[in-house]
This record gives sequence, C-alpha cells and structure tokens, in this order.
Amino acid sequence: MDQLVKRPITRKSIRKLQWLVALLLIAVLLIHAGPVYARSAPDSFADLVEKLLPAVVNISTSQKVSRKGGHGFPDFDLPPGSPFKDFFDQFKKHRKDQPEPSEKATSLGSGFIIDKSGLIVTNNHVIDGADQITVVLKDSTRLEAKVLGKDEKTDLALLKVTSEKPLPSLKWGDSKKVRVGDWVLAIGNPLGLGGSVTAGIVSARGRDIRSGPYDDFIQTDAPINRGNSGGPLFDMQGRVIGINTAILSPNGGSIGIGFSIPSQLAKGVIGQLQKFGVTKRGWLGVQIQTVTKDIAESLGLDEAYGALVAGIVKDSPAARAGFKSGDVILRFDGKKVTESRRLPRMVAETDVGKKVQVEVWRGKSRRELWVKLGELEKVDQVALGDGKRATKGTAQNFDELGLSLAPISNDLAKRFKLADDVEGVLIINTKSDSVAAEKGLRPGTVIVEVNQVKVKTPRDFSKVLKRAKKANQKSVLLLINEGGEVRFIGLKLVKG
Repeated sequence: MDQLVKRPITRKSIRKLQWLVALLLIAVLLIHAGPVYARSAPDSFADLVEKLLPAVVNISTSQKVSRKGGHGFPDFDLPPGSPFKDFFDQFKKHRKDQPEPSEKATSLGSGFIIDKSGLIVTNNHVIDGADQITVVLKDSTRLEAKVLGKDEKTDLALLKVTSEKPLPSLKWGDSKKVRVGDWVLAIGNPLGLGGSVTAGIVSARGRDIRSGPYDDFIQTDAPINRGNSGGPLFDMQGRVIGINTAILSPNGGSIGIGFSIPSQLAKGVIGQLQKFGVTKRGWLGVQIQTVTKDIAESLGLDEAYGALVAGIVKDSPAARAGFKSGDVILRFDGKKVTESRRLPRMVAETDVGKKVQVEVWRGKSRRELWVKLGELEKVDQVALGDGKRATKGTAQNFDELGLSLAPISNDLAKRFKLADDVEGVLIINTKSDSVAAEKGLRPGTVIVEVNQVKVKTPRDFSKVLKRAKKANQKSVLLLINEGGEVRFIGLKLVKG
C-alpha cells in the first residue's frame, strides 16, 4: 500500500484554489443567467388597464358663441337711392333692439383623478373659455366641475368635482426614470370614444415643440388623437409619467408622433394650482439665447454651452444683481446650464424670494453673482441703453464681411421703419455669398454692439473690428436689433 505524502500548504496554493473557486462561480452564473435581452412586451395589458380605467375621465365643455350677423342675416349696406334701403335700415334698427342670438359650442377631452376627493388634472386648452365643464366617469356618472386653477405656459389645469362616494385615483410616476424604448399606455377619450386604450413606446425625451417656454415633452408613438388631450400616459407599473397634450400630424389624426408633459414638470405646477390657484414661478429678468460655436469662440469659451444674456429687464432681479448683456450663464443654483432653453425652467422651478448663486462667463473668466429671485411677470420689451441717436457720419463698406453700414438718420429710420429708441449702426446693404449673408444679416438690421462695445457709426464699428483682428480673433460677437428683437450672433472674420 502506497504511503500518502503530506505536502505543506503554501500561500501560492491557497491563491490558486481561490482563483479556481472564483472561476467556477462565474461559470455557474453565466450558465444560469443565459443571454440578456431587453424587456419584451407583456402578453396582455388587460390586468393593468382594468385597474387604471376607472380613474380616467372624459371631459365635455360648452361655451356660448354669438352667431355672426344675428338672426342668420348678414350685415351689409345698400347703395344710396336703392328702393330697398329704407326697408333694410328699419329692419336693422329693429334687430339692434333684439337680444343677440347665440348657440353652444362643445368640445371633448380627457383627464384623470389624482385624489379621491375629486381633484382632476387635464390640459388648459381642453377647458379654456368654457362656460360649463362636465366630467363623465367610467360608469357614466356625470359630475359638474369647477376650475381650481390653470396655467397657460404649461397647458395644465386642475378641476374639482363633488362626489357622494370616494373616487378612484392614480399615482404620479417619475418621468426622469423613463427611458427611450420603454413601453407606455395612453388612455383617453379620442373623438368621443371614451375609455380608449393605446400602447406604444417612448420615442424620445426632452422634445421642444415651441408651444411654450418650458417645453420638455416626452414623445411617444402610442396613438393619440383628438380628445386624448389631458389624458394620462402610464408606465408599466400603472403610474402617470405624462399628460398627453399634442400631436404632430399633417391631417389632424395620429401618425405616431405624440407629445406628453412629463410628470416631474406637471407635479410642481399642479401642486401650486391646488395650493394657490395660480402658479408662482421664480423670475430672473433676462432675455437669453443659445450659445453657438461661433459665439463661444468669440467669447473665449472652450465649449458651447450655457445661456447668453442678450438683454436685461430694467429694475429686474438680474439688473439689481449686476448681470450684464453678454454674460453667459454657466451654472444656476449649483446646476450646469447645458443649453439655453433649460434655464427658464430651472429659474421657474426655484422658489420666489430665494437667493441663488449664479456662475457667469464675463471677460474671458468665471464670476459668481448672487441674485434674489422675483416672481415671474410678462415683459414685452427689453430696455437696452438710453443714449441719443447718432445722425452724423457717412456710409462705409466692409467688403471682407459683405456689409455696408451707415449711422441711423431720420430718413433711414423712416425708410426701414425703425422705432424711435433704436440705437446702433444700420445695415443698408448685404452682399450675397458673404459671411454676413450666411448669418442672415440684411438691410434694416441694426448692429448695437460689437464685442460688447456699443457702436453708433461705421467708424465705431471699424475701430472694434481692427482691435479684434490685431488680437487674432477668428470671429466677433455682434448684438443686433432685428425688428425689435435683440439677439447675439457670432460673425467669422475673413482674412483680407
């Protein structure tokens, strides 16, 4: 019988054993895990839909509309001397003493219950101008609704109905966690067909369809038609992650491009409507525009991001905090401003009266400003400067840019229909195929600043241009006034 030879256990042999065990565990996990696939569509949405349907409502509105001309007769005058003129004059006089006939216009939409007490969310455009609002539940119960609050900027409204029994309600989901490709359900009242369910996926996020200042829509291919407006968009857990609001369509019907207000935006707005009846948004008081690559280059920014301040509202929080035209807002309240259109929403979602730290790019360096936010108000016009109009000087051509400039005279102001308070140097001609034409500059546009220096004559413009060339700048930053709209553009310098 062979004798067993005992060998000492070394650290090297222990390590080998540990590696062997680890490899075996990984192999077992891989065998049992199998290939990884994206989540497939459920066999049926029926169980989920059954739970959600009772909390989705149909909304019917009506409003009185005066019939044009009254009594079905058009308003018109007969020529003098007509044998029927006296008759129609008497008829019109009699008709004015009669009450104006009217008829009811009705429209249909959708909504959903968020509280058992009878709070209902829908779109503002569904109930806007309505004299009467009726909510129809799944069991055909009809309840009169009143408006607790509405917000035109986000197209949201909050209604209240009174019911003898507690109503079924839905829960908000987190739209920030929704990914492109996730399955979603839409329930609503398309074309008056209440309780209709459609399914699809999230096609895109962060869509700006230029319907308002806070556009951040979820795009879905779940069919949405007229009457779906105000209805909920659900994730696969049955939580509301969007409010169906708009479609893109050449014929008014669904072509698979629908848009929903994300729940993260809607929750804040609805909460304020419930508490105050109105929204209370932060207000900074700046006019902003996108930072393009040319603008970033002219300002010395390595990356084109942030929001460029084109103008500042007089006596606004921004004016009091020391903001200047030409500042680029890089960070707001500790958050990076990735693109200009994000800033209005960031400001609006910040509490009124809060003191906020803002990082700006000015003079090729970063600066910190502190601003106490006001409450949002509508501003029709941005005030920029208060100097007098320059009327002296002659026109001058800048062939390398394709521009002909002149000081603003009374005759030129009248010719190009400029407002009395417009200041700067006027573009009187633009050459085709020039760098100026490529940027859309045209006769009648006023150049207010060049590289943040005010200019009122072609000579002023030429001086700043020469300094830019001497500093080997590849482009200059122009502040222009085009029909009363003030904005910045970056104009490339052509080597002559």
